[in-house]
Amino acid sequence: MESKTQQTSSEWDTSSSDEFFEYYAERSASPRDIARFTGARDYVLRVMQQHGIDISALEVADIGCGAGTQSFLWSDLGHHVHGIDVNEPLIQLARRRAEEKGYEVDMRVGSATELPWESESMDVCLLPELLEHVPDWWQCLDEASRIVRPGGFLYLTTTNKLCPVQQEFGLPAYSWYPGPLKRHYEKLAVTSRPELVQHATYPAVNWFTPYQLKREVRRRGFRNVYDRFDFVDTAGKSAAVQAVAAAIKHLPPLRFLGHMGTSYSAVIAQK
Repeated sequence: MESKTQQTSSEWDTSSSDEFFEYYAERSASPRDIARFTGARDYVLRVMQQHGIDISALEVADIGCGAGTQSFLWSDLGHHVHGIDVNEPLIQLARRRAEEKGYEVDMRVGSATELPWESESMDVCLLPELLEHVPDWWQCLDEASRIVRPGGFLYLTTTNKLCPVQQEFGLPAYSWYPGPLKRHYEKLAVTSRPELVQHATYPAVNWFTPYQLKREVRRRGFRNVYDRFDFVDTAGKSAAVQAVAAAIKHLPPLRFLGHMGTSYSAVIAQK
């Protein structure tokens, strides 16, 4: 992972290349992304219900909200959503889309390492596909932990270095590259080869395993920490599918293989 260099909010580049903005604007409105974020929302709410949490009118923080797709899906259900992203053009797009849809969503330009909200003010904190892009990733986790109130939930997705399939760099099996080779391509991505990362201002520089993420979240005071296989929804599935899901959940070697077959790490935790 990246060395611990400090970076203040004044040093963040809040601009966006035209290529990245156009790519993300189109992608964020695609049926595929909407379906993906809807699934994530429903998963979080299902886990919260299983823990006896009242899921009406939640205070939700969407960190790295981009064009607001995930935020709007939570607003659809009547939750109070607060979004933040370092990319100002995407926040402006999110605000326009919110106005068109009639949503009242608090959308701000800012850094995930310096969140503007009070401590213990959120029922849910979402960090979708974010930690990989922030050199000071530990500060993101510190801040997310700070704003979640006791009993609240953190939902985190990021890169998975166990799986060779990834969407961050246009290179095969990039997540398995050794560190020095990754550093080489990171430099190319922000200089002469921006097409490797869809012209992103902040390409992925951190790669995690689900096991590492669970340890980092526990260190920040979360008492119930789960990965994607702890709450697999097998309702309505065949007996064979249910048996496979149960085996992956209870047998560590199979769980490891399951993580190797999924392209991103996901953790949900209760404070």
